Amino acid sequence: MGPANPTARMADFDLTPEQRIVRQTVREFAEREILPHVERYEREEKYPLDLIQKLVPLGLIAPMIPQEYGGSFLDVVSYGVICEELARVDWVVASVVSVTNSLVGGSIVRRGTEAQKQRWLPPMARGEILTSACLTEPGCGTDLASMRTTAEKVAGGYRLRGTKVFISHAAHAGLFFVAATLDPSKRHRGVTTFLVDPRSEGIGIGEFPMRTLKRDNLAEVHFDDVFVPDDGLLGEEGGGFPVLGSALDMGRYSVAARCVGQAQRCVELALAYAGEREAFGQKIGEFQMIQSKIADMICRTESARGLVYRLGRMKDAGVERASMEASMAKLVASEAAMSNALDAVQIHGGYGLSAEYEVGRLLLEAKALEFGEGTSELHRKLIAEFALGLRKQ
Repeated sequence: MGPANPTARMADFDLTPEQRIVRQTVREFAEREILPHVERYEREEKYPLDLIQKLVPLGLIAPMIPQEYGGSFLDVVSYGVICEELARVDWVVASVVSVTNSLVGGSIVRRGTEAQKQRWLPPMARGEILTSACLTEPGCGTDLASMRTTAEKVAGGYRLRGTKVFISHAAHAGLFFVAATLDPSKRHRGVTTFLVDPRSEGIGIGEFPMRTLKRDNLAEVHFDDVFVPDDGLLGEEGGGFPVLGSALDMGRYSVAARCVGQAQRCVELALAYAGEREAFGQKIGEFQMIQSKIADMICRTESARGLVYRLGRMKDAGVERASMEASMAKLVASEAAMSNALDAVQIHGGYGLSAEYEVGRLLLEAKALEFGEGTSELHRKLIAEFALGLRKQ
């Protein structure tokens, strides 16, 4: 007994030939250039800068940046496939693509001035600078309207004061996308977004110790009276929520795609192990309870993939805001990744927590994805409010 080709029956019947080539190209690249290094980099707490640079020649670092600014600019479904296949082997490398395109680069494309586009997008597309989204705060994660990082208007610009936590790529970034409030009492009407040079005086980047994702070097970023010139304002004063809304739609899309990749990886690892491990004189994959877990894992993955691709097609069709669908995709995909990781660990037994096998690491990473870009509780609330007409797209 041996597992079938795990990609043979993916829900890709609606992918174009070009999109299928994207999938195959990224999968082969990721398995050849990234996968052999992931476990070692995690043990060494090494940020994969060298692996990230390998994305550039293939055009994988900037698939949502227009070609006129040096990007490869693919359709949104292809972008999701890229995030999915990269995340299947490495959370961190996939996160770089996600942050660059969904949150930072995409926000500049949608809301930036021509001068901001010319300044930031070409070096991002060339891989010369990485980006970091400084949104989450110690006292407010998903509740962005309650943020306490302030922006004070001064002559020639603004002064930023506050702290952000759980910030990916901060120590290696050449550009920060920062949300702050001009007036906390105005809640979402005070939120404003900025493009900030990490080398600015007053910025402190400290290590944020984690039990997992050590190769990501997650950081705590302090803004101590940091001056941001007027040309660092992205959008309008008090207009940060529309900027963040569009960014989070795409951010949740790319995170959901990454969750599908990790869920798929758990399926593949469980199939391989169940086809080799023997107990009581037979392969454990022949036991009905193991088969039940595998069936559930496959169904979860395919269900999540279908929602993610549907959202991608909506974006390709020109739907500017698809917040309900983004919440649906992110909720289902992140919970699929978490449940699949739990089942994969259970199938592996004690080896599931061994450093010899990937599934234990995938379990911890899946939990991070489950509350990143909005917790499951938040997304259930949003979906219900959209359906009840209590919230508008």
